[in-house]
Amino acid sequence: MARTGRPRNFDRDEALGTAMHLFWEHGYEGVSLDQLRQAMGGISSASFYAAFGAKEALYREALSRYLSIHGRVVEALRDTSLSPRARLEQALRRSAVMQTGAAHPAGCMVTLSSTICSTGGTSVRAVTAAERAANRAAIFACVEAGVADGLLRPETDVTGLSTLFEGVLVGLSIQARDGVAADAFGAAITQALKAWDANWAGALER
Repeated sequence: MARTGRPRNFDRDEALGTAMHLFWEHGYEGVSLDQLRQAMGGISSASFYAAFGAKEALYREALSRYLSIHGRVVEALRDTSLSPRARLEQALRRSAVMQTGAAHPAGCMVTLSSTICSTGGTSVRAVTAAERAANRAAIFACVEAGVADGLLRPETDVTGLSTLFEGVLVGLSIQARDGVAADAFGAAITQALKAWDANWAGALER
């Protein structure tokens, strides 16, 4: 007789965590529905749809879980109690630590899991693109605040400097997945911040 119910040990929260790691490691299109079901304890298709609705719905929920846990490393970008430079530095350094952690896949799920998809993955690609756009805007706001607060020279290229920092943030994912050492990231972030310091308004007084 075919099994149609969930296994007795099915734990939806645990299954969601498993799915998050699979999507993070292999990408949205790199994980099949069968792989997801098997990793969740061999649940049936009926049980899968009853619990999560569909693969895309599961991905969106898994991404939301990622953002609420691991994705919080970039929250400093929006912390106005910090100086603009400190916001950038904390977000970059915390992201580097998270992306090279051993307890989960390397890199950033937002950057890696659906950046390139077939036409069938357009909607999930849009979700992660929106998250990256939000971070891009927050980085731009940090640099813009630096100029507005008189910390950076008025002629600072806000777009160029913010694009540099976003490039570092996004690039961490590829390098982390390639196995670049964590200490190298720390040194790279220090070097990137020198671009901020080169535009320091105080240099005008020298």
